[in-house]
Amino acid sequence: MEKIKELKIEFLEYLEIEKNRSQLTIRNYDHYLNRFLDWAMIRNPEDITGELVKKFRLYLNRYKDRKEKNLKKATQDYYIIALRGFLKYLAKQDIETLASEKVELGKTQEREVEFLEADEIKRLLESVKTGDGNIEGDIPECRLQYFHRLRDKAILELLFSTGLRVSELANLNRENINLKSGEFSIRGKGGKIRLVFISDSAKDAIIDYLKKRKDIDPALFINFRKKGGGYCNNENKSKKNSKKNKAKANQSLRLTVRTIQRIVEKYAVKAGIVKKVTPHTLRHSFATDLLMNGADIRSVQSMLGHSSITTTQIYTHITDKHLKNIHKKFHSKK
Repeated sequence: MEKIKELKIEFLEYLEIEKNRSQLTIRNYDHYLNRFLDWAMIRNPEDITGELVKKFRLYLNRYKDRKEKNLKKATQDYYIIALRGFLKYLAKQDIETLASEKVELGKTQEREVEFLEADEIKRLLESVKTGDGNIEGDIPECRLQYFHRLRDKAILELLFSTGLRVSELANLNRENINLKSGEFSIRGKGGKIRLVFISDSAKDAIIDYLKKRKDIDPALFINFRKKGGGYCNNENKSKKNSKKNKAKANQSLRLTVRTIQRIVEKYAVKAGIVKKVTPHTLRHSFATDLLMNGADIRSVQSMLGHSSITTTQIYTHITDKHLKNIHKKFHSKK
């Protein structure tokens, strides 16, 4: 194996052990660096020069995928961030190569944040009709639909109440939630722990949902359709499939990130919201709602789990519009 590829593997191991980066981050860094190394066709770290990096950036900027689309500027930056991290690691190991500070990120346009207005949030949360819960004697399919609505209501309420990332929500276990205190700790990006708070409406939705849980799966949000959750009627299944059903019963019922994304999209459409709504849209909405109601940016940074205040400052141009309305309303018109 070429020396530089060996060093790349060591760098990825360093990210995992020393920096406690997630497996997703490590896979992404591996992808970005592999693309650079395959393009550059170099064997040694000293072969990385400023001119080589410049040519690689031109390659990224001119690259077109199968649909003849260029790489987004943000995506191009991810490649350069990964390369800079690799160069910084090499410097720590006293390995001769290009200095990481000589590789600068290109200037990008201000990031546009999509969020929901107050009336849109209200419509979204009210789009889940849970009813009075009177389903005794109903067919199993009706009970399943009712359980789904209780779960989906709890998901939407908790996302807006806490500003959780979708991966953080998917990884929650029942034991993580303290409904008495209305708060709990979450381990976010980079292993950072932060405190999040549950609104009264989110608390009520979670309580209603958990009352109907009959399974022992530790996950907070589950797929009721899977066998073993105690919700599907398996009485008519043949003995031939009993082993298969037993194996399925031992599988985790935890919802995937993609399923949660689909749930949010489904109710956004139902609420008649024309914007593209994702779990991250609710995270943005959580942050802008706090700022527009007077929260200071440092507190919002803490509640979102941002390492840098710069990341949180993407919301300030949104609240500028709010300040304009205040100025118009309260400033003297003389």
